[in-house]
Amino acid sequence: MAQWACVSAANLSCQATIVNTQKQRNSPRCDAFSFKGSEFMAQSCRFSIPQAVYRRPRNDVCPLKVVCVDYPRPDLDSTANFLEAAYFSSTFRASPRPTKPLKVVIAGAGLAGLATAKYLADAGHQPILLEARDVLGGKVAAWKDSDGDWYETGLHIFFGAYPNIQNLFGELGINDRLQWKEHSMIFAMPNKPGEFSRFDFLEVLPAPINGIWAILKNNEMLTWPEKIKFAIGLLPAILGGQAYVEAQDGLSVKDWMRQQGIPDRVTTEVFIAMSKALNFINPDELSMQCILIALNRFLQEKHGSKMAFLDGSPPERLCAPIVDHIQSLGGEVRTNSRIQKIDLNNDGTVKSFVLNNGSMIEADAYVFATPVDILKLLLPENWKEMPYFKKLEKLVGVPVINVHIWFDRKLKNTYDHLLFSRSPLLSVYADMSVTCKEYYNPNQSMLELVFAPAEEWISCSDSEIIDATLNELAKLFPDEIAADQSKAKILKYHVVKTPRSVYKTVPGCEPCRPLQRSPLEGFYLAGDYTKQKYLASMEGAVLSGKLCAQAIVQDYELLAARGKKTRLPEAAAR
Repeated sequence: MAQWACVSAANLSCQATIVNTQKQRNSPRCDAFSFKGSEFMAQSCRFSIPQAVYRRPRNDVCPLKVVCVDYPRPDLDSTANFLEAAYFSSTFRASPRPTKPLKVVIAGAGLAGLATAKYLADAGHQPILLEARDVLGGKVAAWKDSDGDWYETGLHIFFGAYPNIQNLFGELGINDRLQWKEHSMIFAMPNKPGEFSRFDFLEVLPAPINGIWAILKNNEMLTWPEKIKFAIGLLPAILGGQAYVEAQDGLSVKDWMRQQGIPDRVTTEVFIAMSKALNFINPDELSMQCILIALNRFLQEKHGSKMAFLDGSPPERLCAPIVDHIQSLGGEVRTNSRIQKIDLNNDGTVKSFVLNNGSMIEADAYVFATPVDILKLLLPENWKEMPYFKKLEKLVGVPVINVHIWFDRKLKNTYDHLLFSRSPLLSVYADMSVTCKEYYNPNQSMLELVFAPAEEWISCSDSEIIDATLNELAKLFPDEIAADQSKAKILKYHVVKTPRSVYKTVPGCEPCRPLQRSPLEGFYLAGDYTKQKYLASMEGAVLSGKLCAQAIVQDYELLAARGKKTRLPEAAAR
């Protein structure tokens, strides 16, 4: 696939906008987007169906009182990883107040950029966060259509094994915005259309016994001999710890399984679905390190694999509170502020960020918190041969497609949970009209589905993608959905394409991941592709932002002195 350029998206005026989160929450979005050459492309389509007319209820009419009941928040606060993340957060608030706060310009308002700005503000510095588009969130961005319905970049799940994310929610006072589900993993059964197989984690058992129990009790996906061989194959990972896990980066999931003598059917039954859920690719491409890190978190932490849905759209329910926090401490967040060029000093360090409208922003420190593909497009020529940047060539974003379909009826063959489709074309899906409070609808279902692997489909038309999706849904809902829509009918759909999403975690890419502090004084990176232990995930993005902020705080004296040096010639010139 051709490299995607970073160009202007929905708003082409190139005028910077200071974010007002109250205004943003109420502002309407267009019904169709086409972000040519950008990270995302989103399009929508609606159908006129006489026998199934879609009408949103009037605000002044309440025919049914809806009470959403979810599972209690698990006891995460006493776990070692949560406490470690909590202490990390506290170091920013407890750090000595700077004599002169650093002005730090951050490009990219995804979770990595938002986290960097949040923790820098906590430490008493002045972040200026620049977002190219008119919506915050990066890979968790979402839009509202003309009916007032949200559609998202991806189907986002918040695990108990995400300690930095969980701390962030607590620090913002929004723990109640996570809707926790029962502690289970639910897989569709392709050989039994319409049926599911469950891995249920008992709350009364500690880790890793609860995970082992869940695997042993499931007799529908793996036979006892397969379970035993799989358990024996995992022993080196369990005994070898993190050093062993990192050493497996050079092997694909498929190759590692065969090397350990684990039957191919284990890969087919379990790890195709898991690979696509973790990185949107199949196990013959995915690094085994990625799987082992996930298994380690899920098995070693009692609530590690417990899942929660956000109770509404990420821009409003997660990003907006972070922005409010940043602004309350003197920071700034600007949308429609796309970086056109990194301008350099004579010594190769950053002089300023040049925006598309020609304006320049100078600062004491500079952060790139965009996806790695955008960073590579904007790298100055004399940086490209530096080993730190040259190794980024192997890090490439993976394409993914997120599909939303509104049906004319309430589908019955589903759960209030994330579901693993085990389809060759689909990864995970959920009926968001059940799982999410803001999207709740007692009469009609809205399925949100991750279409992956998407390499061969990213250039296809939306109608082709919807037709292929319906063919797969007909197998998951044999009594309710037919490919020709002779059963449930589509009212409307949205297809969101991300040509370059999280970095593709293929074998051998771990050594290519950069540290947050670059070798160039005053220039830093943040993003899930940078070096941190949670790989390509929301947790990884937030942790990378904290690590980036930590590096800048540690470099305060150096950066403050550097700022004085650059300001002295300016003063002399005046």
